[in-house]
Amino acid sequence: MKTTLHTLLLSLFCLILIGCKGETEKNGSKADNTSANQTESTNLNKGQAFIKDDEAKPNVLDIAIGSPDHTTLVAAVQAAELENALVNAGPLMVFAPTNEAFAALPEGTVENLLKPENKNQLAHILKHHVTPGNYSKDFLKKFKKLGQASNENIAVEVDGEDVIVGGAKILASVPAGNGIVHVVDKVILPNQ
Repeated sequence: MKTTLHTLLLSLFCLILIGCKGETEKNGSKADNTSANQTESTNLNKGQAFIKDDEAKPNVLDIAIGSPDHTTLVAAVQAAELENALVNAGPLMVFAPTNEAFAALPEGTVENLLKPENKNQLAHILKHHVTPGNYSKDFLKKFKKLGQASNENIAVEVDGEDVIVGGAKILASVPAGNGIVHVVDKVILPNQ
């Protein structure tokens, strides 16, 4: 009888432990789901581009964000979700069209490109403004063409002291932690 009572108590104890374990797992998965939902809502601003660093030299994205003359470019980069690409270790050369360069496009072009359904086309145009490397304006005078991140080439021309890339004149150059930003006076449109 004692053995049966011990067996019964042991069985009851095991059932209680199993029940508690199941309840803990259920509560744990509920917490995991809540955590997953919170993580999902913050995934939009995820990656290197969203890490704040006050000590490092500004990268090409930081320079564009800090420039009042490049708000349209920054809006386009954000709409195309290319922020993380512009904070890579690089080196990257970004030919950054000014707000005036975007305004010179046919009316409605920028607004149309910023629509979510045109994200891929916008990304292709923006990639056409990026070249691997870190070359000064003077050093670019040695090139005939540059291979862009869009997988197309752009011509490099020299007119006196001016350097013209893809039909856009370099107005200024700003060194960055991961390359250089060349401010240009036109949007460089790809062939395709």
